[in-house]
Amino acid sequence: MTRILTAVAWPYANGPRHIGHVAGFGVPSDVYSRYMRMAGHDVLMVSGTDEHGTPILVQAEQEGVSPRELADRYNRMIVEDLHALGLSYDLFTRTTTVNHYTVAQELFRTDYANGYMIEQTTTGAVSPSTGRTLPDRYIEGTCPICGYENARGDQCDNCGNQLDPADLINPKSKVNGETPKFVETTHFFLDLPALADALGEWLRTRTDWRPNVLKFSLNLLDDLKPRAMTRDIDWGIPVPLPGWEENSHKRLYVWFDAVVGYLSASIEWARRTDDPEQWRKWWNDSEAVSNYFMGKDNITFHSQIWPAELLAYAGKGAKGGQPGPYGELNLPTEVVSSEFLTMEGKQFSSSRGVVIYVRDILSRYQPDALRYFICAAGPENQDTDFTWAEFVRRTNDELVAGWGNLVNRTASLINKNLGEIPEAGELQSIDLAVLETTKAGFGAVGELLASHKQKAALAEAMRVVGEVNKYLSDTEPWKLKKTDFERMKTVLHVAAQAINDCRVLLSPFLPHSSQLVFEAFGGTGTVSPLPEIREVDDLDGGPGYPVLMGNYTLGETVAAWESAPIVPGTPVPAPSPIFRKLDESVIEEELARLADKDK
Repeated sequence: MTRILTAVAWPYANGPRHIGHVAGFGVPSDVYSRYMRMAGHDVLMVSGTDEHGTPILVQAEQEGVSPRELADRYNRMIVEDLHALGLSYDLFTRTTTVNHYTVAQELFRTDYANGYMIEQTTTGAVSPSTGRTLPDRYIEGTCPICGYENARGDQCDNCGNQLDPADLINPKSKVNGETPKFVETTHFFLDLPALADALGEWLRTRTDWRPNVLKFSLNLLDDLKPRAMTRDIDWGIPVPLPGWEENSHKRLYVWFDAVVGYLSASIEWARRTDDPEQWRKWWNDSEAVSNYFMGKDNITFHSQIWPAELLAYAGKGAKGGQPGPYGELNLPTEVVSSEFLTMEGKQFSSSRGVVIYVRDILSRYQPDALRYFICAAGPENQDTDFTWAEFVRRTNDELVAGWGNLVNRTASLINKNLGEIPEAGELQSIDLAVLETTKAGFGAVGELLASHKQKAALAEAMRVVGEVNKYLSDTEPWKLKKTDFERMKTVLHVAAQAINDCRVLLSPFLPHSSQLVFEAFGGTGTVSPLPEIREVDDLDGGPGYPVLMGNYTLGETVAAWESAPIVPGTPVPAPSPIFRKLDESVIEEELARLADKDK
């Protein structure tokens, strides 16, 4: 058994999340975690809503509410959406908890004490009309390095280089289009040059990362500069140093505290159990594994900024130092970055109406249909386009006609002709071959899932489903009732066993329907657990909030990653369709909805 931390990118709480978000961070992390639990590993999957920073402040002002009220609303909405999608978090929390403030401030204080937070005077952008500080991401202009015209003030999405808004050519405010005024301001900077050697030494050991992620991360080492870790803003975590803590207009940079959330969520999870220190098993034990899931626009913060914060905390940079009370914390084992999902050939944009929100699609379609599309055609290693035509085709041709039909017709044959799982007679070569195929799937699919090749893993699982469909077509059990009743019983036993194997193979991808398939063949209890929304009190006296948690115990609620023998004599009820077939009219209806939003 290995302890595995699944660290999932924190969705920003300034609005509902769209399917592009969950294609990058949500579903891939859940598929991986579910498989690893089934394979016998001790998984801790954590995340939460990211609730600080100027975008929250601006959105709250536009809506006439306080930043906390806005964060409360969207935190609950995101929790509900991720719950409906079936993402099996051990804890999905938020960054406005007292616990998170405490952990983030501890990281900052120790990084500072070890000499890696340096005070510098720099230029900050201010709105001439309002006097309010403009965050880097709210300034756009032409990249001085590659000439990309829509570069952000903190990073160019085209060439990937970190930027300073003052370096942009023709900078403009995204809030009101005016040219920002740049004024002097003092901030704390993470001394990345002093951590460059330690970062490079660590990165060069990450040889099994996705090649594009590793190459991008190594290239960042070529021009490391100190990175500001505080901001001129009054919504966020106070800077925990004398003379700064009392300054209501200086706060920790939202990206500093957001990545600390992986640690603070682990600590909060442990504090909500009977062993408040057990988070250390995932963070202090060098044998533990950690996988960080995100979209490609966040690689910098997970392969450079967060590891640098951790190295500084451990005193591992050029300036030395001593670890703080949390001890030496594990660096990421792997940064699992997905590419971008587009929609009908366009980039997702809430402001332009090019968007499908998670709760909207789940209000009309089954969650496993969306999960299936993301796993089969998502942006695992290249940008991918979501189209309604492809969504309908994959749902109908693959889920309904391929997997769902196999389940339903087999369960129907058993229900009508026998009423229960039959005993098997003597197995013929065709029976042995299909069972060998399904059992071999555990090794093949599992190996692919463990190496983050989920598209290939799902394709292999569905190939196995195709072989079971072929077996049923070749043996034609519906013709055997009058000619060879005993042979019919054997064939249906073998088919039920093969389907049970396929159910397990597909369980990480399709948790909702996996449970339904189990029950369709008379199974009782839980084999594919879903998360629960729990209303909790803040552990340190702050306001209460909803979290996602769950019981994902192997052998109790989680089925093992292996072929489990079916039990003859188990009653099989009359089946209901597992998946809903979609009418072709759905395509035009959804495109019309999209056109209405785009007006």
